[in-house]
Amino acid sequence: MERENRNVLISYSMILVLITFSTVFITPNFASPTFLTQQLRIASFLGIIAAGQMAVILTGNIDLSIPWTLNLSAVIATSVMAGQDDRLLSGIGVALAVGLIVGLVNGIGVAYLRIPSMVLTLGVNAVLKGVTVVYTGSAPQFQQTPELLSKAATDVVFGFLPIAVIIWGLVSLLHYLVLSRSGLGRKTYAVGNNEIGAYLSGVKTPHVLIMVFVLSGVLNALAGLLLAGNAGRSFNEMGEPFMLPAIAAVVVGGTSILGGSGKYMGTIAGVIIVRLLDGALNIVQVPPAAKDITFGIVILVMLFLYGRGEKVRE
Repeated sequence: MERENRNVLISYSMILVLITFSTVFITPNFASPTFLTQQLRIASFLGIIAAGQMAVILTGNIDLSIPWTLNLSAVIATSVMAGQDDRLLSGIGVALAVGLIVGLVNGIGVAYLRIPSMVLTLGVNAVLKGVTVVYTGSAPQFQQTPELLSKAATDVVFGFLPIAVIIWGLVSLLHYLVLSRSGLGRKTYAVGNNEIGAYLSGVKTPHVLIMVFVLSGVLNALAGLLLAGNAGRSFNEMGEPFMLPAIAAVVVGGTSILGGSGKYMGTIAGVIIVRLLDGALNIVQVPPAAKDITFGIVILVMLFLYGRGEKVRE
């Protein structure tokens, strides 16, 4: 437990260092409430994705189907909603159903067919990309999002609090309770520590694996809805920029890539770090390829610092 707390403390210390460095060397406005609030709103989209990714990584697996699960969910949802507020609930239901189905496919493939998660989810991601392109056609005409969905992704309440952050907060609270206060959470850590040992002790490990992949799929779909609302429409490849940052956020937050160890509070810090780093790179106009290199280096550095420890929770 002390190791996990140390990792969380390192993560939040990095936030202060990053804000201070960017304020001094990039722009004094970096620490302004307006800029930080905007960054927090954008971080909420990544935060929802990272919550699901963390649950999967805790079991010693990984979900690489994020980009096109998100994309297909958003495209189908906006098509169903057709820009009408009275169709909002139907669109949300369809999007979450798509995420749930993708999660089931991933979970069953890993749990029962024993296909390595990296291979399976990467293949599923490619299939989803093809399905999305077929669905949208060679010359896609994407629907606008309903006004209520756009407001949920972009509006601010009480003069300072983005609605998207409130949604992320609710997701985070539920995620925290599941991981820290439920039987599923304890079983998730147990599977990540030692899947065979957990199975022999009576844990239905296939059910746990399916549940975490379903959680990831549903949260990816939810993030897709909010991203579509933020842009005012859905579009192809809208999920591509989020796969590497989501993994980076989880690793930076102190979750072991081997599984079995990590705290969700650390993942929240990791999301904020990745978002602030991305914002700083955008200000200095770093090209996308260089940003990917930066996130890759961050992952490798964090793995070197505290990602190689024992899987068993202390």
